[in-house]
Amino acid sequence: MDKPIKKIVIVGGGSAGWISAGVLAAEHMANSPKGIEVTLIESPMVKSIGVGEGTWPSMRNTLNKIGISELEFISQCDASFKQGSKFVGWCDGQSDDFYYHPFMTPEGYTQVNLHAGWQSVNKNTNYADTVNMQSHVCQAGLAPKQLATPQYAAVTNYGYHLDAAKFASLLQKHCTTKLNVNHILDHVVAINSAENGDIASISTKQSGDISGDLFIDCTGTSSLLLGKHYNIPFIDCKDVLFNDSALAVQIPYSDDSDSIASATISTAQTAGWIWDIGLPTRRGVGHTYSSAHMNDDEAERILREYIATTANTDISQSIEPRKISFRPGHYQKFWHKNCVAIGMSSGFLEPLEASALALIELATTMISEQLPTNRAHMEIVAKRYNERFDYRWQRVIEFLKLHYVLSRRNDSQYWRDNKSANTIPSRLHELLTLWQHQPPSRYDFVQNEEVFPSASYQYVLYGMGFNTKLRDTENRYANIDVAKKIFNDGELKLHKYLAGLPTNRDLINHLCQQHETNQR
Repeated sequence: MDKPIKKIVIVGGGSAGWISAGVLAAEHMANSPKGIEVTLIESPMVKSIGVGEGTWPSMRNTLNKIGISELEFISQCDASFKQGSKFVGWCDGQSDDFYYHPFMTPEGYTQVNLHAGWQSVNKNTNYADTVNMQSHVCQAGLAPKQLATPQYAAVTNYGYHLDAAKFASLLQKHCTTKLNVNHILDHVVAINSAENGDIASISTKQSGDISGDLFIDCTGTSSLLLGKHYNIPFIDCKDVLFNDSALAVQIPYSDDSDSIASATISTAQTAGWIWDIGLPTRRGVGHTYSSAHMNDDEAERILREYIATTANTDISQSIEPRKISFRPGHYQKFWHKNCVAIGMSSGFLEPLEASALALIELATTMISEQLPTNRAHMEIVAKRYNERFDYRWQRVIEFLKLHYVLSRRNDSQYWRDNKSANTIPSRLHELLTLWQHQPPSRYDFVQNEEVFPSASYQYVLYGMGFNTKLRDTENRYANIDVAKKIFNDGELKLHKYLAGLPTNRDLINHLCQQHETNQR
């Protein structure tokens, strides 16, 4: 129990494996004689899902922490800037039905009741458009900063869209050449137990046994260590979140100068929704849906129809969608003995709001900052980790379900079933009742590093037409004059931003050229 934790063995690559390797190796000095040892075992035969992915603004800090420059990241990962999500057709499915969930917290959010100010001043205008200029920046296709803004700095808050396969490749190269991560390409043939039930080593086909003190399971949906070796129960969430299938394709631009969307576009369909992610060289498009409400042929027809409308008919006919099946849910616990699962090996819900990479970042951050010094210490850290991440998974489930519950669509059984009371988590049901009388606030989400802050709930609630009653009595927090000033100041700032920010494509081209110049 007193043996120091020095050897970290990560099983599986992809985004989960290499982000874990990068953060742990960088923060615990794996390239120093007194640092930890990090080994990543990756099967040469297993391919990552590799669809385009969205990140949250937290990825800027993660990349900086690992030691990767933003110029290199943008250039090598076919990455673009993401400033939030645009939801199309989620409210009632009409032609003018869309709203934004931007990354920026509104000015004055904690100082005054912006909801009351919006209701009193601009209730016929979309909530996000009134309290935050970022939705306007996204709608104009503009970048989140100027050409001269330093790396990872921002004018408006931003994350990224990226090519997942290229991202994993960049992380692999950086971790192995700069951070001293030992990379083993080999098949795992056995998991060997110690007397106390811990994992003692991983047997590989050609490299023999790889021993370690802490094992990180990044084997994706296989969950070889946590799920199969330890048989930790899986909690199925399909009774709440119905989507379990996706068809993914890559769509080229018709011209190299085509605009790049500044937000993930999520367009509701009869039994799911279509994601549309703009990268510099292509769009990543996919239809995620419930197999209980729609068959694959119908899902493919809807996807082709969307592409014909947003690209052209020829492309819509020539594409060959790749089918992805998943089981929405998560494991009962995430850290057992000396094994912790990160990424899809710990669970997966659905692509909405791009929580998968964010949970990987949160996991690696906590593991790194709380890295046990010995096995006795690990018992306490594991318990705290399981409590924290059970809380986080429940909050993600509730936030995703919120989008479906609020919809006024009634055009299919899928949307009717989503609003059925027995599919709504009890805590979310209680909050929806609470929010009829008061807007979401920091008192509803009290942990530090909440996955989704109360501002995000306001964007979705009021973007989808939810009604919170205004108080009959006056109070200083609902100061309409202060709210008006904030809105007016935002208008002035917006005009400056619209005039001074480059397009997404112009900034990306500039940064790629700058990186190329630096490499000469």
